[in-house]
Amino acid sequence: MTVVRVAAAAYGVDFLADWAAYEAKVSAWVAEAAGAGAELLVFPEYAALELVALLPPGLHHDVLGMRPALQALLPEFLALHARLARQHALCIVAGSFPVAGAGGYVNRAHVFAPDGTHAWQDKLLMTRFEAEEWDIAPGAGVRVFALTLRGGDTLRFGVATCYDSEFPGLARRVAEGGAELLLVPSFTGSRAGFTRVRVGSMARALEGQCYALHAPLIADAPWSYALEDAVGRAAIYAPADGDLPEDGVVAEGEWNGSGWLIRDLDLKLIRDVRVGGHVLNWRDRTAAEKRATPAEAVILGAGVVG
Repeated sequence: MTVVRVAAAAYGVDFLADWAAYEAKVSAWVAEAAGAGAELLVFPEYAALELVALLPPGLHHDVLGMRPALQALLPEFLALHARLARQHALCIVAGSFPVAGAGGYVNRAHVFAPDGTHAWQDKLLMTRFEAEEWDIAPGAGVRVFALTLRGGDTLRFGVATCYDSEFPGLARRVAEGGAELLLVPSFTGSRAGFTRVRVGSMARALEGQCYALHAPLIADAPWSYALEDAVGRAAIYAPADGDLPEDGVVAEGEWNGSGWLIRDLDLKLIRDVRVGGHVLNWRDRTAAEKRATPAEAVILGAGVVG
């Protein structure tokens, strides 16, 4: 069985009163996707910042002060997602969390297995807001996650968080590690920002001949400078080849519509285009790199005799 049912969250931010409200909300989201048969659930970048509402009001707009304060909620955050993954026997990519580390705070997406154990992928490339105002540091390392599906096949996937999807390096590494699905949790404050991540995700799907799943944060949160506005739509992209959609869009949700986008992905279609597509982007990546020699400057019209 080569089909996996995935769920991409266009996750709407709420101002929650306490931890119990947050736990109830996330539990309901996971239960809904689980009830629809999803095996892999993906929440957006910085969806965990909804927890800022639980901090003292003086920290709601303090982007530096909120980071250490959020660490007190991290153990409960991890325990909640681990319990939900075990309870529903599925894989959850939680909303990314600013986590304190030896080199500073990193933007970390925790990945929970159906048995409740977890690993993570840190964001590697920071936006200007993260680097210049929030002092979020780049993480290190690229991981490929292997998930045994209910049908017996194995899904290998990687996580390219938002801005990371706009560069080919991380996505290429996970594809070389066997990934057939790239997850792109995002937080974009404008349609232009969303479009950059959308185009990047589609380009990565084309280059790696893989699926790309885009899960955006949706927010109208003037109560926190770290959140404020976030826009987008959940979507799933693929290389436009073979029996895959000719426009490269497997599915997409409504603009700024909060909720799950749930679809079945046939891994065989990806495997087929990688070996027998009309074009072989994945096979030809090495030749493309080798043949792209350093650019030679050519001054047009120089030395032309009339």
